[in-house]
Amino acid sequence: MIQHVAFIMDGNRRWARAHKVPLVVGHTKGYQMIEPLIAYAHKKNISHLTFWAFSTENWNRDKKEVEILLQIFRRLFQSQIVKRLHKKGVKINVLGDIDAFPKDIAERVRKIIDDTKNNTAITVNIGLNYGGRAEILQAVNRLLQDKKETVNEEEFALYLYTKNMPDPELIIRTSGEERLSGFLPWQSAYSELYFSKVYWPDFNEKEFEKALDEFEKRKRRFGQ
Repeated sequence: MIQHVAFIMDGNRRWARAHKVPLVVGHTKGYQMIEPLIAYAHKKNISHLTFWAFSTENWNRDKKEVEILLQIFRRLFQSQIVKRLHKKGVKINVLGDIDAFPKDIAERVRKIIDDTKNNTAITVNIGLNYGGRAEILQAVNRLLQDKKETVNEEEFALYLYTKNMPDPELIIRTSGEERLSGFLPWQSAYSELYFSKVYWPDFNEKEFEKALDEFEKRKRRFGQ
C-alpha cells in the first residue's frame, strides 16, 4: 500500500495566462486544490502527502510576484482551510527553512505545526523555502556540529526535514515539465515519477486517481 505521495505543484502562472486572469488568481486557485486532494488521499489510506509550495529559488522571481505569494501564505495560514484540516486530524509539517520568511508568517507556521503535532489522521508536509541541495547541506552541517565522523543511511536520514517519515513512493509533477528540480533528492532515490500535462490548478481528485492507477501498474525493483 502506498504511504507517501509528493507533489511538485507546477503551472499556476501558465494556468493564469491561459485563462487571461491575474497571476494571483492562478496561485490562489492552486493552493485551493490542496484541501480536496488531502481528503482524497485520506480516503485512500495514504499516510503522508508533501506539497512543494515555495522553493529556495522562488525568491528570485519578480518582487511583485513574491509579494503576491507571501500575501497568499498569510491568508492561507489564517484561513478556515487550516482550521478544517486541524479538526479533521491532519498533522501539518514544514520542509524548509521558514526563518527566511517575514516574522509574522514564520510565527504563524510554527503555531500551526505546534497546534497539529498530535494529529494522526494524515501527515501533510508543506515545502516552504525548500531546496534539495540546501536540505542536504543543512543535514551535513548539523552532523558536523554533532561531531559525527561517520554515519550510515538510516542515521543520515534523521538529519533531514523528513526525519522518521517514509520516503515518497510516488512523486507527481504537473504542467508537463519532466524534471525534479532538486525536489527531495535523497528521499526520491527509488520514487516512481509521474508527469501530468495538467496545470496544477486543474489537478483534481480524478487526476490524482489517474496517477495512483499508473503507479499500481508499475513494478518497483529497487535495483534488484
